Amino acid sequence: MPTSSASTTDSAKTANGGGGVQSLERAFDLLERMADAGGEVGLSELSASSGLPLPTIHRLMRTLVACGYVRQQPNRRYALGPRLIRLGESSARLLGTWARPYLARLVEETGETANMALLDGDEIVYVAQVPSKHSMRMFTEVGRRVLPHSTGVGKALLAGFPDDEVRALLARTGMPAATDKTITTPEGFLAALDDVRRLGYAVDDNEQEIGVRCLAVPVPDSPTTAAISISGPAGRVTEAATERIVPALQQVATELSAALASSGTA
Repeated sequence: MPTSSASTTDSAKTANGGGGVQSLERAFDLLERMADAGGEVGLSELSASSGLPLPTIHRLMRTLVACGYVRQQPNRRYALGPRLIRLGESSARLLGTWARPYLARLVEETGETANMALLDGDEIVYVAQVPSKHSMRMFTEVGRRVLPHSTGVGKALLAGFPDDEVRALLARTGMPAATDKTITTPEGFLAALDDVRRLGYAVDDNEQEIGVRCLAVPVPDSPTTAAISISGPAGRVTEAATERIVPALQQVATELSAALASSGTA
């Protein structure tokens, strides 16, 4: 007779006093701390941020290295390992699959192409799209990577970050102009993020491609930093249309967030 997951967990805790479960929780916590730190850290940094003793961290890191999820650098620091790439890519594909019904509803309600994008390192990656039914419509290839400063989804995602972290990201990526409308200074971009925080949505107004306008909002409490958007010709995605489209975006983002949480991904 199959054993329920709750019973299995209880049995595991009984069998080893919860040590195995605790070690697993700690290992995942260390991986997330490494990601937050840019992917490479020293043991002392992990000890300071996690509060765990160095011997415990060293033991956990040895296990993660042996499994390929972490690698030790020549400078003795630890970096996220290549085996995580496959997990991340699979997870991103699933996230896009879960989002598609919500994006399809956005297309029905707004008439424009709907997208979902994640912040992956310093880049925006599109993980899902449902195209508009109009003959003139926008198309962004799933998997495409762009810099955040010229996109609505980039603004929506980075609006949740402290200004100093945004400045550091912009310094790493640079701010090349995709069009003559692209914001190309950190001060201009930070001012745009202030507008996103004040208004609750982001706008790409001919900044990635001339003739295209995009509206975007973050997905609140997403398991990874995510945003959804609609994009269309500037002649259709007007200021008047924005008043109708933004509430639909915000409602779908809230419902998608709740669905991701209930599916156990958050």
